Amino acid sequence: MNPHLDKLHPYPFEKLRQLFAGVTPNPAFDPISLGIGEPKHPTPAFIQKALTHSVQGLSNYPTTHGTDALRTAIASWIAHRYGVALDGATQVLPVNGSREALFGIAHCVVDASRADALVLCPNPFYQIYEGAAYLAGAQPYFVNSDPMRNFGCDYSSVPDDVWARVQLMYICSPGNPTGATLTLDDWKQVFALADRHGFVIAADECYSEIYHGSAAPLGALEAAHALGRSGDDNPYDNLVVFSSLSKRSNVPGMRSGFVAGSPAIIKKFLLYRTYCGGAMAPPVQTASIAAWGDEAHVVDNRARYREKFSLITPMLSDVIDVGLPDAGFYLWADVSATGLTDTEFAQRLYADYNVTVLPGSYLARDAHGVNPGRGRIRMALVAEVDECLEAAQRIVQFCNAL
Repeated sequence: MNPHLDKLHPYPFEKLRQLFAGVTPNPAFDPISLGIGEPKHPTPAFIQKALTHSVQGLSNYPTTHGTDALRTAIASWIAHRYGVALDGATQVLPVNGSREALFGIAHCVVDASRADALVLCPNPFYQIYEGAAYLAGAQPYFVNSDPMRNFGCDYSSVPDDVWARVQLMYICSPGNPTGATLTLDDWKQVFALADRHGFVIAADECYSEIYHGSAAPLGALEAAHALGRSGDDNPYDNLVVFSSLSKRSNVPGMRSGFVAGSPAIIKKFLLYRTYCGGAMAPPVQTASIAAWGDEAHVVDNRARYREKFSLITPMLSDVIDVGLPDAGFYLWADVSATGLTDTEFAQRLYADYNVTVLPGSYLARDAHGVNPGRGRIRMALVAEVDECLEAAQRIVQFCNAL
């Protein structure tokens, strides 16, 4: 067996299952889960129709590169959203959801012959980054998020001898679980570090279309273009961006996303995925074209989240330390003032009120003397507003009873 498999940690939801083992939740309450970031809003009817009306494509093997029409639709969306012009033939690659692509990119980028190879990750983080690092033959290096920096990472704290070993840097903006976004100055710093040390940037932007202010989050390609990094010589050098329809269009089961950016990296990643059998099914490609081409359902989806967050955040802020995030559909709350640890809070809330939240320490690692998720919980406001309100009311009752 691959010995790197032994380095993998249990997934957060397996830890949660173990935490709840033997606990019988209060039967007076119906179960409500805020634990998993799975969109619960209905899939738009036009996307379902496009999917079910294109089954004739099942008689053909799909190409890993995807159809010209799909790559053009993705490039058109990128141009509309970020004001960036990409060549759909060389700078866009459809993938079966951003998750598998975020995992796979490490196998293309990491030179496993270097025993000291590092993959830089935010902390807390999406656990796929860590698993990708280990199974590509590298070690993850965590940079802790800082509440005093709006949960941004202080990359200036990373020593030069560490940067010299970094081959891949994962960035999640908007962040999971914090919702934090990078500014143009942040990107300028990151690009300068990549230029100096030669690593690849993998920008995870799957929460980009759920935001709570008037301005959409800045994208990595958008920032690179603004900083003059989209020239003909090295267009988007060392940068690839990952996005998905799952959150934007409420189709997590469709498994549809894309990778875009550096044509040199895209070329190698296409080769890798050709061997993996990573081609997208033809009906999914057709439905994806429809989804990327429509913004009305995205605006409606964002309005639903804004309603929930505007109602629920003030309620919860009366009993725990929580604020409106920049973007995303999570609340990242500090519960330490309740006198409970994050795991105790989650376990007792489940037992007393049948509400599931995820302990923050399950989403982070001990790094540089601290686990930045300890004392926090992540709440995914993915259900409809009435269910989320009911969950919030129970959390208020629970906290007031402590």
